[in-house]
Amino acid sequence: MSDAAGPERPGGGPDPFRIDGHLAVVTGVSRGIGLEIARALARAGADIVGVSATIAQGPSEARSAVEAEGRRFLPIAADFSDRDAVSRLAASLAGMEADILVNNGGTIRRAPAAQHSDADWDHVIDVNLRSQFVLARELGRGFVERRRGRVIFLASMLSFQGGVNVPGYTASKSAITGLTKALANEWAASGVTVNAIAPGYISTDNTAALRNDPGRSDAILTRIPAGRWGAPSDIGGAAVFLASPASAYVNGITLPVDGGWLAR
Repeated sequence: MSDAAGPERPGGGPDPFRIDGHLAVVTGVSRGIGLEIARALARAGADIVGVSATIAQGPSEARSAVEAEGRRFLPIAADFSDRDAVSRLAASLAGMEADILVNNGGTIRRAPAAQHSDADWDHVIDVNLRSQFVLARELGRGFVERRRGRVIFLASMLSFQGGVNVPGYTASKSAITGLTKALANEWAASGVTVNAIAPGYISTDNTAALRNDPGRSDAILTRIPAGRWGAPSDIGGAAVFLASPASAYVNGITLPVDGGWLAR
């Protein structure tokens, strides 16, 4: 991604948060955090390639959100638990010369560690970690060659903490923070930034079980200084920042967007 100037602000000078003319790949785009990240990046000026296992080729909420901002939307369906499908997706995306990759697609399986099956473990690691690396590697190769690009992973509060009954998810999201640092170390000198966002407790499908458990929900809300569950749209601003020239010297970080959870 180039750090060239975007539209000028009323006070003069380029707006460092604009990404006009750029192409962003957003995975897990059909709903929740991925949908809102796509909307925010489109609002900041980027065209969007939206990837999801369930994305429609015709009308979709993601398409409507992006096109409402005057930007183009290209849907691609891919199942991240299917290794061959991920390889085909990576090869297809690498030929598009996108310069922003938001690795948001993910899953969760809940079971106590003593009952957490090999199948659940493998599924979560394939979706949340292996596919993320494959996409970053294949697109990142082009980023390095062209000496521009932004990679943004989606980490988690469980990148910092252990969680309960989600050993596979915790392992995958902890690994994402390490992968973020490793790729940043290798690619920073080529003008490529690699960072992660760690959403707090956000109201999405993944947290439905927690929100529907009055005891767990109350315990979580009591600890969040902001006093509310986050909304998927709360993550959009962080994604725009990390995708834009404003973050040109930010590399290898995992940015919590958590309403103050980690500060408590």
